[in-house]
Amino acid sequence: MNSVIDKIALILVIIGALNWGLIGIFQFDLVAWLCGGQAALISRIIYSLVALAGLWTISLLFRNNDEAVVRE
Repeated sequence: MNSVIDKIALILVIIGALNWGLIGIFQFDLVAWLCGGQAALISRIIYSLVALAGLWTISLLFRNNDEAVVRE
């Protein structure tokens, strides 16, 4: 179950990173453009989900991932 949540969180963080990149380079907020402005409810939901995903991915830094260990 955590694996699915981890993947969803990483996808949302990537979306947020790409959106921030567009804002920084082109001053273009893709989420706001797609959803009717920054104040639109759907935009605020997406921004909130991206923020929660960012907080969730912090836990990835501190997890003991046994799958990454190769045993011979």
